[in-house]
Amino acid sequence: MPVPPGVIIVCPLSHVPSLILERRPSHLITLLSPPEMIETPKGMRPERHLRVGVNDIAEITDGLVAPDTAMVERILAFGKGWSGSSPLLIHCWAGISRSTATAYMLMCDHNPDTPETEIAQALRDASVHATPNLRFVALADDLLGRGGRMLEAAKSIGQGEFAMESVPFDLPAKF
Repeated sequence: MPVPPGVIIVCPLSHVPSLILERRPSHLITLLSPPEMIETPKGMRPERHLRVGVNDIAEITDGLVAPDTAMVERILAFGKGWSGSSPLLIHCWAGISRSTATAYMLMCDHNPDTPETEIAQALRDASVHATPNLRFVALADDLLGRGGRMLEAAKSIGQGEFAMESVPFDLPAKF
């Protein structure tokens, strides 16, 4: 299936192998808790696979790994290395929170002049389940100098519909 340039695909872990085969992404971001972390899947080059060991929590909790500034810096730097000529695949366990926050922050980074509300609404329009991890969003908001607008826009779309896992969906990298 032909894929338009600049597409970000968000999905749960269960869909990663089939999407790599069908959509042929050039880059992959994995956001899983450290014990659940996967190796680079077949069909992906290890240097184009960013593995972020993080739990899906919005507040610091003993014994768990919370999103932090260094993680967000790594994600944003990795996103700058993606040309958009092939899809970027982002996944977490369920494709609902960590992965949608990551897609949102990369979309904001790639579109500095686009209102955060427009980007957040595109996320909601693409997935009824999207519930971006607000700690990730707040950290990216600060690093990107968005003055709290990313966080407010993410909050404005509300929590997505409950699901054990989302279905894969596409987002435009550029507006």
